[in-house]
Amino acid sequence: MKGKVNMKYNFDQPVNRRGTWSMKWDVSENELPMWVADMDFETAPEVKEAIRKRAQHGAFGYTIVPDEWYQAIQNWWQERYHFQMNREWMIFCTGVVPAISSIVRKMTTVAEKIVLLTPVYNIFFNSVVNNGRYVTECPLIYADGRYNIDFPLLERKLSDPQTTMLIFCNPHNPVGKIWSSETMKKVGELCARYHVLVVSDEIHCDLTEPGSSYIPFASVSDTCRENSITCIAPTKSFNLAGLQTAAVVVPNENLRHKVWRGLNTDEAAEPNVFAMTAAITAWTQGGVWLDELRDYLFQNRRAAAEYLQKHIPEIVLVPSGATYLLWIDCRGITGNAEELAEYIRQETGLYLCAGVEYGKAGEGFLRMNIACTRETMMQGLYRLKAGINQYAAKK
Repeated sequence: MKGKVNMKYNFDQPVNRRGTWSMKWDVSENELPMWVADMDFETAPEVKEAIRKRAQHGAFGYTIVPDEWYQAIQNWWQERYHFQMNREWMIFCTGVVPAISSIVRKMTTVAEKIVLLTPVYNIFFNSVVNNGRYVTECPLIYADGRYNIDFPLLERKLSDPQTTMLIFCNPHNPVGKIWSSETMKKVGELCARYHVLVVSDEIHCDLTEPGSSYIPFASVSDTCRENSITCIAPTKSFNLAGLQTAAVVVPNENLRHKVWRGLNTDEAAEPNVFAMTAAITAWTQGGVWLDELRDYLFQNRRAAAEYLQKHIPEIVLVPSGATYLLWIDCRGITGNAEELAEYIRQETGLYLCAGVEYGKAGEGFLRMNIACTRETMMQGLYRLKAGINQYAAKK
């Protein structure tokens, strides 16, 4: 990292991902993709080396879930988040999204309602709608640059007898909110009161600002623990999404059996060789790399905030304590950020996500991924400025 002393890892080293079958980089030569949430950094060298050694073995047959996997998760959450997970709570899964979709199918019935606190990760909508359930949006309150839960509205949504699940995002994608224990305790109590199951997606949990930490939903209270299913993975933190590795944590024995049965019925609980090797190594040897990454991402966010405030004052960056995503309020320019995102892409090549993808509450916002080198991020910001200036002039 430029200007940073005593850094073991270099996040300023660019990685050319074109021509590697990357979903993110499957774009035209002139385009700069800063949309989908994966990083443009190589994973931790320790993980790379472990995968290389496993690849040299040459035999890639069926793989078990070893004791080391359970222990790695237990140690990571105990040491970093002071939450003791029991071994029997954990189930391997090929990804957080497959897990959520399987849980929706197993734990709810067709035509029931599932609450989403919007704006929220767009694939949650797919997991609900594609399985014949209904999304009921509970928009977060956005005031003074901060997001909070509208609890009177949430209670009305949960009290509907047809509502049977809440999909929670902790920390919250795309707004980067780290939920407090008080907030989550209140969510947990309301859900238990109205017999609504909580599914907590905690895939971004490691990507908090240096000096801050997230709180696992299941750690907040007995009620939260016994009425929740938590999905975790090393994939966002260590850029391993293509290896299909995650875990589902279910403290309640009865719920756990149903989730386990659903994941196995859906054939989503069988690990591959590299998924197991990468996850164990990340959680046992990747701590220093992750902490340096978090610092680099924080410096990226700070540089982006300074640039936006100075050069594009018409838009507002929403303050965030987690993720590597910028959530940008463009309503000072237009209420149609979908049109704005398309215009910026056509005119400058910068590829961003329109906020409406994350629910109606996201209208007027853009999401920008800054998990890349500082130089690449600045190129994206330059393009953003050019695109917005041209769009404003056109209007």
